Amino acid sequence: MTAEPIIPISAIEHFAYCPRQCALIHCDGIWSDNAHTVMGTRKHRRVDSRQIRKERGREVLRSIPLWSEALGLTGRADVVEMTDGAVRPVEYKSGVRHGTAADMQVCAQALCLEEMLDVDVPHGFVWYGGPKRRVRVEFTQDLRACVLDVIHAIRRQMLVAELPPAVDDSRCEACQLNAHCLPTLVHAPGRVRRYVDNVVLSCAT
Repeated sequence: MTAEPIIPISAIEHFAYCPRQCALIHCDGIWSDNAHTVMGTRKHRRVDSRQIRKERGREVLRSIPLWSEALGLTGRADVVEMTDGAVRPVEYKSGVRHGTAADMQVCAQALCLEEMLDVDVPHGFVWYGGPKRRVRVEFTQDLRACVLDVIHAIRRQMLVAELPPAVDDSRCEACQLNAHCLPTLVHAPGRVRRYVDNVVLSCAT
């Protein structure tokens, strides 16, 4: 009997951005940094400090381990804020908002916190470093259902171990795995054959 794979919370954002990117990272173990990921790592240094401190009346816990046995999730929250019994996850992004990917990631963190602490977590926040703006995210039933659907889809992806097709659109320009994915090459029929023929020809000359 095949064990159900544990899903990293980070995979949810990767899948929401591009299922192929998610498979390359979490199934094939491929990673490559670019300017965006390096900037994100640098700006996360304070978040990753694991400090616990009071800020403007809130208890702020940084780099908190999270898990959900019910959902088979594991990961880490950038920040968890606690005020008068209320618990709020905060996700930090170095750039700007791209769709709902970050919303889904912070919602998954809330699902873990609800199970771990037996509390309701109705909303959280995403901090975007580009505009230096903190955006409130309501964890609606629709958003929660979408997160659960993505968790199931990622688990199926890991069990089947098939690489989804390349999208070859505007997302690819900023993707750190562009050189591994080769979206322009694999998306068009015949390009792979011409690429291989050119490589063989160049090696033969």
